[in-house]
Amino acid sequence: MEMARAERGELADLLESLNPGQWEHPTLCRGWRVHDVVAHLVSYEEHGPADLGRRLLRARLRPGRLNDVALADYRRRSPEELVAFLRSHLTPQGTTAGMGGRVGLVDALVHHQDIRRPLGLPRRVPPDRLLVTLPFSVTAPPLRGFWHARGVRLVATDLDWSRGRGPEAAGPGEAVLMVLAGRAGAAQDLSGPGAALLQRRLG
Repeated sequence: MEMARAERGELADLLESLNPGQWEHPTLCRGWRVHDVVAHLVSYEEHGPADLGRRLLRARLRPGRLNDVALADYRRRSPEELVAFLRSHLTPQGTTAGMGGRVGLVDALVHHQDIRRPLGLPRRVPPDRLLVTLPFSVTAPPLRGFWHARGVRLVATDLDWSRGRGPEAAGPGEAVLMVLAGRAGAAQDLSGPGAALLQRRLG
């Protein structure tokens, strides 16, 4: 839980430094601007299983539309309001508190990079956070990392972590995490025979 809180705090620091144009910039989440990603990130706070059920009904029982329904509840908030909300919810609450805060951690970390990569604002992700999020991302239902990386051996060259069988794709742990999350561009940061396979699959 403490890692999730730290990750969210660092994301809030970044968001406060962005100008209006950057808030409108596309992210790695297809069709979503920075503003949309942040609204999505906070949209599951303070919402437990009962709220999730009501949202699912609004989505006409289509899980694939659940994020759109949740986003609609927060999209009209201004950047300042979204950052203030995030600051007041650094510790995951509601559904993001699941699995000891790992849901909130991986959600914040992946979306943090969804924003930073297109803006050309790289950072060094703390290794201890990657060592928690990498194995979790393999099996976490929303990410389905096991499916994105099927038939490939992933190796984080800056960490003591690997998984899978098949042709190897090796690179920084951050890029490996983003591949597990299905982000196509991140596969270009990996090398080895498995990297080309991932580029074709995710692209």
